[in-house]
Amino acid sequence: MRTPLISVLFALIIVTGITSCGTANKKEKDKRPSVILSVEGYVVKPSDLEVTIDVSGTLLPFEETVLMPEAIGRAVMVNLPEGKLVKKGTILVKLFDGELQAQLKKSENQLKLAEQTEQRQGELLKVSGISQFDYDQTVFQVNSIKDDIELLNVQIGKTELKAPFDGVVGLKNISVGAQVNTSTALATLRMVDRLKLDFSVPEKYSREIVPGKELTFTVEGDSLNYSAVVMASEGGIEADTRTLKVRAVVDHVSPGLRPGAFARVELQLGKHADALLVPTQCIIPQARNKKLIVARNGKAEFVTVSTGIRKAAFIEVLSGIRPGDTVVTTGIVFLKPDANVKFSKVIK
Repeated sequence: MRTPLISVLFALIIVTGITSCGTANKKEKDKRPSVILSVEGYVVKPSDLEVTIDVSGTLLPFEETVLMPEAIGRAVMVNLPEGKLVKKGTILVKLFDGELQAQLKKSENQLKLAEQTEQRQGELLKVSGISQFDYDQTVFQVNSIKDDIELLNVQIGKTELKAPFDGVVGLKNISVGAQVNTSTALATLRMVDRLKLDFSVPEKYSREIVPGKELTFTVEGDSLNYSAVVMASEGGIEADTRTLKVRAVVDHVSPGLRPGAFARVELQLGKHADALLVPTQCIIPQARNKKLIVARNGKAEFVTVSTGIRKAAFIEVLSGIRPGDTVVTTGIVFLKPDANVKFSKVIK
């Protein structure tokens, strides 16, 4: 009986000793000074902020059309110089019109005869040698033949496909002798001395986009900056993307600009005076808001902020901080609220 009792007493002595050591270590730890983290900071000061946005766009021909004939027939002349400039009104394709020309000649001969008859009956009408009714019938016949001639001229005109504007012909799809109809795509004609630039801007900037506003853009593979002027915009915001579609005009076209090219558009939307900017890495995104760590009285204070324009390395802070505040830029993940802060470097 003594052996188990001695074992129990021995175990109690060991537990008591361990507990005493733990309590002593805890008191020792509590007496240690709190750790001061060394971080870098940035002093907030007012500055002028140029409001610019970068969006993507597409270059388009100022005018572009797929050339299609207005009549059905056989092509007897094809004047589609690929990649060449043609002037407005130039005949590009001619369809066979022999039958229409024959009908036109017949109608013109009938008109001559009818006009001679009208002239003679007019003289007879003056001396009452013919009734007014007979003369009116002849006049009607003359006008009817003239209408037929006009209709034939319209039909003959449809056999000639003319350039609707000055432009460059694309790749042709037919040759002489081909049978075509009104749905046959002969070639594409594009105006190249002017271009359109289509792009979209976020809804919040839609009020800044007005006709006549200048902008700059670049294209892939070209380091030059090109200019354009806003021509018009859509009447409403697109519901799916919450953006406004805008169209600008490029008047000075260089060889480096081609329709269909991707463009990076830069829009200047004015300036914000006395804007408060902080480095972008300072912002701590959270589920419902954003925070900054501001050093106040040597301690880290987590401040809820609202942001505005974002630049490459800085972001505008609209509320939550004041000029002269020092925000923490490094060691953000290690800091906790009310932690002691020491700056190893401060950018002013």
